[in-house]
Amino acid sequence: MANAPKPTTVKKESSTASNLFAMLVIPICILIGISLFIFVLGRPTNFSIPDDVAKANSSISLAFYDVDTHTYLPHPGNYGGMAFKGGFIVPILMGMLLMVFVFSVERLIVIGKATGKGSLDAFVKKIQSLLASGNIAAASAECDKQEGSVANVIKSGLKKYSEMEVEQNMDTDQKCLAIQKDIEEATSLEMPMLEQNLTIIATLVSVGTLTGLLGTVTGMIKAFGGLANSGAPDQAALATGISEALINTATGIGTSTVAIIMYNILTSKIDKLTYAIDEAGFSIIQTYASTHK
Repeated sequence: MANAPKPTTVKKESSTASNLFAMLVIPICILIGISLFIFVLGRPTNFSIPDDVAKANSSISLAFYDVDTHTYLPHPGNYGGMAFKGGFIVPILMGMLLMVFVFSVERLIVIGKATGKGSLDAFVKKIQSLLASGNIAAASAECDKQEGSVANVIKSGLKKYSEMEVEQNMDTDQKCLAIQKDIEEATSLEMPMLEQNLTIIATLVSVGTLTGLLGTVTGMIKAFGGLANSGAPDQAALATGISEALINTATGIGTSTVAIIMYNILTSKIDKLTYAIDEAGFSIIQTYASTHK
């Protein structure tokens, strides 16, 4: 009876560490967004504040005072003050934008490590060349030089290739199937780690737009509240409400735009790694099948 091939264990990252990273990054980014909103966008120098009021109040109280009363307008062309007038939704959107950047950089680093030290295309071509010449040991040594997830998967397949060379109780088709299964198992261990936290970026694509829309609605409520006043409309309240609505709309769209661009870039890089593994795996199986007819 044929001995069942033992699956090759491939080294992988700890998913627990990745989940912990996500749990820490999300609240930290929100806190940074709130801090930037209060201490940078809300600085008194961004607004037209009378000297007597400036002397009687601290910078932080002035920042909140400006939002609550809408008494002071930002200096012309002062984008920090204009963003501050967007209201409490703006720091949340700023935190989301920070999340997009942090998770994108983290994924780019992980994918870069998975790619290995050299060019991925050159590595795959070299593996195919060595397989064509029947030099399995050199191909395995090349995987050690390259390192990364792709090299780990290919090395796993080459190791199974060598095991099947001495296997006596299986025919060629069964051996090819065993090699293919080993490559698939190694891939299933390596590739999911590359996709972690991509869900967060994909979620921010939708949540960023919806949060910006929420800020738009609250701003328009304030704007129409100014029109609803008896007598002459409150022009300051109307202008502030419309400004808040447009600022939140722009920030939400900007966050979603960056998120979807980074998501597509990251998924395309992962697809490239998957294609390289499939290409090299196919070459391993075809080489074994052609040399053991």
